Amino acid sequence: MTYPEGLPIADGWVSAPGSQAVRFPYDGSEIGAAPVGDEDLAGRAVEHAASIRAQVGRLTAGVRRQVLAGVAAAVAEAAPELVDLLVLETGKPRIDCDIEMRRSVATWESAADEVAHLHGETVPLDLQASGEGLFGFWTRRPVGVVVGIAGFNYPVLLASHKIAPALAAGCPVIVKPAPATPLATLRLVHLVREQLVAAGAPAGAVQLVTGDVEVGRTLTTHPEVAAVSFTGSAAVGHRIARDAAPRKVVLELGSNAALVVAADADLDAAADAVVRGGFYASGQACISVQRVIVVAAVAEEFEKRLAGRLPDVVVGDPRDPETRVSALIDETATERVLDWIGRARAAGARVVAGGVRDAGGRCVTPTLLADVPDGEPAWDEEIFGPVVCLRAVPDLDTAYDLVNASRYGLHAAVFTGDLRAALWAVDRLEVGGVVVNEVPGYRSDIAPYGGVKDSGIGREGPRFAIEEMTVTRMAVIRP
Repeated sequence: MTYPEGLPIADGWVSAPGSQAVRFPYDGSEIGAAPVGDEDLAGRAVEHAASIRAQVGRLTAGVRRQVLAGVAAAVAEAAPELVDLLVLETGKPRIDCDIEMRRSVATWESAADEVAHLHGETVPLDLQASGEGLFGFWTRRPVGVVVGIAGFNYPVLLASHKIAPALAAGCPVIVKPAPATPLATLRLVHLVREQLVAAGAPAGAVQLVTGDVEVGRTLTTHPEVAAVSFTGSAAVGHRIARDAAPRKVVLELGSNAALVVAADADLDAAADAVVRGGFYASGQACISVQRVIVVAAVAEEFEKRLAGRLPDVVVGDPRDPETRVSALIDETATERVLDWIGRARAAGARVVAGGVRDAGGRCVTPTLLADVPDGEPAWDEEIFGPVVCLRAVPDLDTAYDLVNASRYGLHAAVFTGDLRAALWAVDRLEVGGVVVNEVPGYRSDIAPYGGVKDSGIGREGPRFAIEEMTVTRMAVIRP
C-alpha cells in the first residue's frame, strides 16, 4: 500500500522526528515502520487547521457531499488491501477486519447523506410579547477545529467516525491514531486528502499526527481546538475531559457489557449470542459480552449449553479465515487478562472453560468464568479480552438491578420472549443502548451510539456526531 512518507501535516507530508516498528501481534514480527510525531508537529497541525477554519467552513454542501461520497468509493475499492493490513496491524481475526471495512464504507456513505440534513428551524418569537414583529431562525455552524483520537481495536472505523462527521459539518480535523496501529489510518487519511484535492478543497482539512501522551495533550488542550472526540479507556477519557475544558468533548469509553437471559429465553439463541458477542475481535471491543446474568430457573442448563459451544471457537492465526480468537494487541494486555482470570479464581470463581494460553502461547483461550464475586476486575472492569463471566440471579428484576450496579453503561442486551420484559429493559437499564434478542455488540453505524456514567458522553453515528461538531447560531430580525 503506497502513500507519501512522513505525516500529513498542512497541505503536504512532512518528515517526522522519529519512527517505530509496527508489529504483528500474533508472532511479534515487524510489518513496517511508522512515523512518530512530536509536540511541535501537533502544534503546527492545529495552527494550520485554525488558519483554514473559515475556508473549510465555507465549503458548499455539494462539495462536502462530493468529498464524503468519493471517500466511501475509494475506501471500498481499497478494502481488500486495508483488510490485509488491519489483520497484520491489529492481530484481529480476518472476519472482524472485513466487517470493519464494510462498516467504514457505510459510515462515509451515511455522512455524505447527512450533509443534506444539516439545517435549522424558524422560531416563533412572538410567543412572547417582546418578540412581536420579530422574525427568528437558527442555523447550525461548524464548531471549528476538531481533534479525533482513536483506539487500536478498530483503527479505520473509529477514525472514520471522527473524520467523516467533521468534514460533513465543515470542520478541519486532526486525527491521532493509537501508537500500535497507525498504518491503516495513514492510508485512510491519504485517500481522504486525495478526494479533498479532487474537489478543490484544501488537503489540510484532514491531518494526522502520531506520537505519545504529550502529543495527545498538546492536541486536546490547544486554545485553537474547539472539540475533541475520543475513543478509548475511561481513565484516559476522563483526563481528556478535564484537560480539554471548556472545549466540547465526545467520549466513547469502555464498558463491561451485560447480557441478561430471562427464564423464557431461547437458550440456544442466547448461548450462540454469548459466543458470537463475547469473542469477536478476540474480546477487544467495548461492547463485547462480558457479564452474562441468567435467571436461576435456567442457569444450569444455559451454562451447559454455553460451555458445550466453546470448543468450537477456533483459536489461532488471524490470517486464517476460520479463526475467531487470536492474540491480543500486545503481551502486556495478555498478561493483564490472565492476571484478572487468576484473581477471579483465587476469589472463588469457577473456571468453566479456558483461562490459559493456547498451545502456541500467543493467545488467551476463550474463557468462561462462573460466580465471579463483586470487587473483582474481571466482573467490575472492562477486561478487553476473550473472557465471559456468568452469574445466576433469582429473577429478572434482580438481573436488571445487577446490570445497573456498574460504573459503566454503554450497551446491554436481554434475551426474552416477553414483550413486557423487553420494554421493561428499555425503560430500566441505565445504558446508552438496549438490544433485545441480539448481542450487546450490535451497533448500527447510522444510529446514535454512546454511553452513560463512566462509559462516556455525547453520541457518535454521523447524524449525531455532526450535531456534536456544530453549534447553533440564532438570528433575530426586525423587518
